[in-house]
Amino acid sequence: MASSVFDQILLKHLWGTDELRAIFCDENRVQKWYDFEAALALEQAELGIIPRAAAQEIAAQAKVANVDLEAIAAEIRRIKHPLVPALRALQKQCRGDLGEYVHFGPTTQDVLDTGVVLQVKQAHAIFLRDLRDIGREVYRLAETYRDTPMTGRTHIVQALPITFGHKCAVWLSEMARHFERMQQLEPRVFVGILVGAVGTKASYGPQAIELDRRVMKRLGLGVADINWQPARDRLAEYVSVLGLVGGTLGKIANEIINLERNEIDELEEPFNEGKVGSSTMPHKRNPSVCENIVSVSRAIRYSVGFMQEAMFVEHERDGAAWRMEWKALPEACLMMGVMLEQTKYVLAGLKVNVDKMRSNLDLLGGFLMSERVMFALSDKVGKQSAHELVYEASMHGMEHGMTFEKSLLENRQVREALSEKELHAVLDPTTYVGLAPQIVDDVLAQVKASGWLN
Repeated sequence: MASSVFDQILLKHLWGTDELRAIFCDENRVQKWYDFEAALALEQAELGIIPRAAAQEIAAQAKVANVDLEAIAAEIRRIKHPLVPALRALQKQCRGDLGEYVHFGPTTQDVLDTGVVLQVKQAHAIFLRDLRDIGREVYRLAETYRDTPMTGRTHIVQALPITFGHKCAVWLSEMARHFERMQQLEPRVFVGILVGAVGTKASYGPQAIELDRRVMKRLGLGVADINWQPARDRLAEYVSVLGLVGGTLGKIANEIINLERNEIDELEEPFNEGKVGSSTMPHKRNPSVCENIVSVSRAIRYSVGFMQEAMFVEHERDGAAWRMEWKALPEACLMMGVMLEQTKYVLAGLKVNVDKMRSNLDLLGGFLMSERVMFALSDKVGKQSAHELVYEASMHGMEHGMTFEKSLLENRQVREALSEKELHAVLDPTTYVGLAPQIVDDVLAQVKASGWLN
């Protein structure tokens, strides 16, 4: 019976994907342990450490389908050890006494740590795939709306015109850095461990270094320079970067929510036939997918904190710290998977209301253009004097419900400095987006040159 949001039938689609659940399920977890044991046995046989027949039998039987997971779980609860029951089950499957060579040398954490790195590596491939897909969607939006003027907002209120393409290019640049981070951490994170009980490799014998190299090559992992059982920065770094990616995805989703407000109405997440916004208000079209992304984005940051807390390891191994990772790491990966999937869905079907973006530029009655007017006046009266003039006209107009143009024209100094025609042109918000289109082009060119989206 499922009791966690990650597994409940009614809620699990909001907190993870089936693809990620398959990676962090019990079956795959145990299979990764057995992959380690098989690789170890085969390479030990190559080096003459154990009989070749034993290695072949261990590798042949090291399949999770051959064992009873419920029985293993019951035995874990009985003997209070997370690995030994799985090893005994594997040994039992081997012919004769060939199973005696199962787990010949490693300590439990060698197996479990290497196994979890193999799981994370599987998840990582999915994350990179989805980051590329999201990048392509944001690239498309930035390119399509390169010149589309909209209101730029600071401190949540209207500030100056930008283009929607410029906003999307900011997202694209940020996601490109995350993709780069994800690639850069690969050689640091995807490293196995074969060091024995306290990290000295004593149990592996004189060929320990060569054995380590061979086993990790077979598993597709890097070789650790030294024992990382008490040094948990690798996995903490990975989840920390997931937290950064989640922060951006949550930020984008929250921006869409804000711009979907009926009073703004510039963006809308995809609407599918039958989507219901309320049990009592049939008219509602809620940004429910974006709301979920924001919620999960907030939650993943606590997994980051959990993983960094698990770095506080005592001596050469610390089971209390280690167990924290068993919760935080899989949950972080599940949350990352669903955020990526939902963000891709939202961006691919995002509705962009260009007309409302344009009309919102006029919402303040021209006051949005105060900076441009100030600089136009500064050539005639000086910058500081121009600021004072525009400030006075702005406050006067707002207090008396006037348009900015009318308020400005009531000022003699303004009228002497700018003709009515010049002022009218300066107040056109669509012609004051600065270098936004050029900046978008530059970002698109950089992303294309990086090969990220290929």
